[in-house]
Amino acid sequence: YSNNGYFFINYTNASGNTQVSRFSVDSGDPDIANLGSELPIISYTQPRPNHNGGCLAFGPDGSLYISSGDGGPGGDPDNRAQDTNVLLGKLLRIDIDNPAGGNNYGIPPDNPFVGNPNAKEEIWAYGLRNPWRFSFDRQTGDFYFSDVGQNSREEFNYEPFGSAGGNNY
Repeated sequence: YSNNGYFFINYTNASGNTQVSRFSVDSGDPDIANLGSELPIISYTQPRPNHNGGCLAFGPDGSLYISSGDGGPGGDPDNRAQDTNVLLGKLLRIDIDNPAGGNNYGIPPDNPFVGNPNAKEEIWAYGLRNPWRFSFDRQTGDFYFSDVGQNSREEFNYEPFGSAGGNNY
């Protein structure tokens, strides 16, 4: 942001689906967004209005991490979190500096499902219900993320810096 004025937003669009987009600041005032500057990065359909995740942050590796809930309802009856052919119920990891394949993003070559025809290459971790918050430790680069539980339990997860991803939570 400090070099190019770009910032990224994860929001629910008017159709109820997830949209991650890049915006830039107004050239005359860095405290105002340029409303006409939206560049859609990635989007996916949400089957229901709950369990949509929504956190995003750049990791110490420069990749953009995106949390995606399973789309609800309770218990994930459609098993989306376990299905690696859909982006729901996952942590995604993309490269916004090197777009490829007709997208406004690229796939980091070390993502765990690169080259797997039975999985979306954007997936870094799967098996999640609604990972709505996460953070990278500023000193170590370690990754911490929370996931909404079912009834009596919540979940808090840890991945050390440099983890290859691919874990099923």
